[in-house]
Amino acid sequence: MIFKCKNCGGNTVYSPEHEGMFCPYCESEKSHERKHDLYNITHCPDCSGELEIGEYTSALQCPYCSNYIILNERVEGEFTPKKMIPFKYSKNMVKQLMRDNFKSRVFAPTDFLSEVRLNSMTGEYVPFWLYDYDARCVYRGEGTKTRSWSSGEMHYTETSYYNIIRDMNVGYSDIPVDASIAMPDHIMDLMEPYNYDYMVDFVPEFMSGFNGQKYNMSVDTLEKRAIEKLRSSADTILRNSINGYSQVVATDRQVTPKRTDGKFCLLPVWKYIYKYKGEEYPFYINGQTGKIIGKAPVSKAKVKAYGFTLWASLTAIILMAGYIVTNF
Repeated sequence: MIFKCKNCGGNTVYSPEHEGMFCPYCESEKSHERKHDLYNITHCPDCSGELEIGEYTSALQCPYCSNYIILNERVEGEFTPKKMIPFKYSKNMVKQLMRDNFKSRVFAPTDFLSEVRLNSMTGEYVPFWLYDYDARCVYRGEGTKTRSWSSGEMHYTETSYYNIIRDMNVGYSDIPVDASIAMPDHIMDLMEPYNYDYMVDFVPEFMSGFNGQKYNMSVDTLEKRAIEKLRSSADTILRNSINGYSQVVATDRQVTPKRTDGKFCLLPVWKYIYKYKGEEYPFYINGQTGKIIGKAPVSKAKVKAYGFTLWASLTAIILMAGYIVTNF
């Protein structure tokens, strides 16, 4: 599907600044209408340009006419997302974030934050599964409390031993696990947290203006990662419930999760791949919160130039000092 402006016929997109559909050609708001239901296409319906459609692509931009295309069969039926979080940060807003965060990196290559380079970043709706669980968390251990005192010349230590038992039921909602092979799992984990208060029912219009993917792996395939996150959280809850002891030794720890739901949703991510000296430096930005994950490259030429400038400055200072002393 493609969304067109009723006023000028231009491709309308979702605008984070306007928090709704916007025509970048005539600047109309909410003037969109749905055109072209697209199934199993290989060419752009507007310009007939050949499209490179990946195995999991659900939304893309035509490289010839720049229209944003949403593939019906990849956002319908079993691939219909239940929920999504719309982009809050636009490309221009993210470009400014990058400049604000990395402007102090004086040794970064000159074009690292250039307009041309930053314009290459893409916004993408990444597929996630959100897991809900009821979990029984059981902990058994031995705690000790120690007190010491002195009487006369004698020093006493008393150690008391306690059986510790914790048995609690904990409900978990919306544990996120990305379902994209192309996105690094550890980076997507670092993208968290998203604010689920702004999650909405899936609206295909919100995908116009961005790339998108359908889920690459099933809810059952990825459940192991969700349970790992749950167990880590449960351990923290159990540990925080035990205090007041000098020492605690665990004798048994059990976390038994029961999945109650698994929802397919789309979460917003900006991706900027900077290429320098044959290497790629990827940056990922949370499209809702603006959180940036990435490390700026270092220009060796700038480091050498700085070192030479510093050496020249110090030499000049030393020579001037010597001149002043000599003529004192």
